[in-house]
Amino acid sequence: MLRLNELKLPLDHVAEDLPAAICARLGIAADELERFTVVRRGNDARKKGAILLVYALDVTVRDEAAVLARHAGDHNVRPAPDTAYRFPVRAPEGWDGPRPVVIGAGPCGLMAALILAQMGLRPIIVERGKAVRERTKDTWALWRRSVLTPESNVQFGEGGAGTFSDGKLYSRIKDPRHLARKVLVEFVKAGAPDDILTEAHPHIGTFRLVTMVMSIRETIESLGGEYRFGTRVEDFAVEDGQLKGLHLSDGQFLAAEHVILAVGHSARDTFAKLHERGVFVEAKPFAIGVRIEHPQSWIDQARYGAAAGNPILGAAAYSIAHQASNGRAVYSFCMCPGGRVVAATSEEGRVVTNGMSQYSRAEFNANSGLVVDISPERDFPGDPLAGVTLQCRLEELAFAAGGSDYRAPGQRVEDFLAGRPSDHFGVVTPSYKPGVKPTDLAGCLPGFVIEAIREALPVFGRQIPGYDHPDAVMTGVETRTSSPIRIRRGADFQSINTRGLYPAGEGAGYAGGILSAAVDGIKVAEALALELVGA
Repeated sequence: MLRLNELKLPLDHVAEDLPAAICARLGIAADELERFTVVRRGNDARKKGAILLVYALDVTVRDEAAVLARHAGDHNVRPAPDTAYRFPVRAPEGWDGPRPVVIGAGPCGLMAALILAQMGLRPIIVERGKAVRERTKDTWALWRRSVLTPESNVQFGEGGAGTFSDGKLYSRIKDPRHLARKVLVEFVKAGAPDDILTEAHPHIGTFRLVTMVMSIRETIESLGGEYRFGTRVEDFAVEDGQLKGLHLSDGQFLAAEHVILAVGHSARDTFAKLHERGVFVEAKPFAIGVRIEHPQSWIDQARYGAAAGNPILGAAAYSIAHQASNGRAVYSFCMCPGGRVVAATSEEGRVVTNGMSQYSRAEFNANSGLVVDISPERDFPGDPLAGVTLQCRLEELAFAAGGSDYRAPGQRVEDFLAGRPSDHFGVVTPSYKPGVKPTDLAGCLPGFVIEAIREALPVFGRQIPGYDHPDAVMTGVETRTSSPIRIRRGADFQSINTRGLYPAGEGAGYAGGILSAAVDGIKVAEALALELVGA
């Protein structure tokens, strides 16, 4: 089988055009093409008047050797890669050895637990939040009634923070073993749409994520896994550099020497406890800023021109970046087409913003993080947890600026650029619930962040017409772009100074987004299984 990449056809092509284009590209007659499968489909919208669909295909031909010889040196025509997943080890039949523990049921913990269960190791999953259905009710309570449940919200609970997001399933990670394919296949088995296997930028959306997470839980339980919801890890028992067990919020001690730590980027109390217990924790860079909103129709028009609204293209996304004169990088983050800005705090007296879309991406506004990079050496030196302290301070300032009732502070772009507070909103209606208070975002963010974003907005407006429209809305603050710490691990995926502890995913500083976190969960589960069962 051959992998044919970068086959481009017009947006309005018909189904019969595809096999003909394959034959023409490979230089074969129609009867030499036996079958083909679309592996990936994206689009090239650089020329708005001539948008192209871009295919990657697996193709079976009559004489593969002859085709490869004819296209020697063409990196777009090569043997198809083997994307099948193979377990590195399996537990012996009737395994009754130590059960591994997974802390956290977000994308990383979910896939780690699934892989462990499929290998016969019957994992125990400890999750401080609630099961996803109950968690969804608590999350809506904050959005609709300003009622926060600190242990059950956008950050904590089954499915993790990715449950209330756009459900993006693409990343820039190096993936020579095609572990991302394993993730996508398992997601489809659990109810995700089939097109995530072929779309270049797949997404699921919140409602489908909820049912998918529930299905994966049922699979894990059917394989002997055990969930403990509403159970927070309060302390770690460490003796002579070896993890011995976990002290849980229900008063129990869970003996465990093989624990995957997949707590997500907002488990600040867990970070502090790990640091207190001597686990090696270091500060890492992240980014802070705001959410910016525009009508989705503006973005569609700017990206697709006359093809805006074409159902094949769907709601347009964007990715932009600017290096500001003050030395800071300003860039879009977690762009959510056809979505809304959501309240994402997990702590009382603090305001955090995030973005979310449904699978349809059919809501009126597009939103994205508009963030500025910060680093420990320059901005919060000397303390591994100083980034956490900075996040907390900015979130408290946003809470106060929004009225101290979980409304968020917001500002029109025109007012932000002029350095004056907003007292109203214009043609762009902010989507954040429980509400947005017009004010001055300069009181919620460091001066260098405000300076860098002010410089970047007109630049982005030249790239995407309307991006710096006077009535575009900025809502603050976006502080939890990624974990502010890294829990250093070695080549065996264990903490460099605490054996038995396997830091994993976004919270430990090794991923950024649903797919990369899930892939990291697989890698860590494999390493744990090899250590526990042996190669």
